[in-house]
Amino acid sequence: MADNFSFDIVSEVNLQEVDNAVNQARKEIAQRYDFKGSHCTIDLNVKEKQILIHADDEFKLKSVVDVLQGKLIKRSVPVKALAYGTVEPAANANVRQMVTLKVGIDKEDAKKLVKMIKDTKLRVQAQIMEDQVRVTGKNKDDLQSVITMVRAAELAFAVQFANYR
Repeated sequence: MADNFSFDIVSEVNLQEVDNAVNQARKEIAQRYDFKGSHCTIDLNVKEKQILIHADDEFKLKSVVDVLQGKLIKRSVPVKALAYGTVEPAANANVRQMVTLKVGIDKEDAKKLVKMIKDTKLRVQAQIMEDQVRVTGKNKDDLQSVITMVRAAELAFAVQFANYR
């Protein structure tokens, strides 16, 4: 039997599902009546993990974002993993917005997560490993309590649990 049990708290995004959601959103925009005659586009840059949205005006931009969010939710991509840039004016009186996919837990958020876990007074250790947090302990019930607590917490980023051993 294992001496210590552990799991990792990660923040990941399935890029294939994001690509599928973007393609579905493009199809819906091409078919919808309220987008007829408008030049609304969604471009995915997989390497940079960014989505660029072009629209005729801010109202249509908001509608495109709503369509995209709906498709992402249906594909189980967490909406908390999206960081929206500012709406910028573009050529021909159009507007654009850059949406960045947040992958990994940054250092400040990881420190808050570790502090939150340590404040529970459970017999577990939490350590930051690059862009994830590893939680170890001798009791599986304590680890389950940590998972329940992290799921219930209002975090500014999406979390998943991996490598439960």
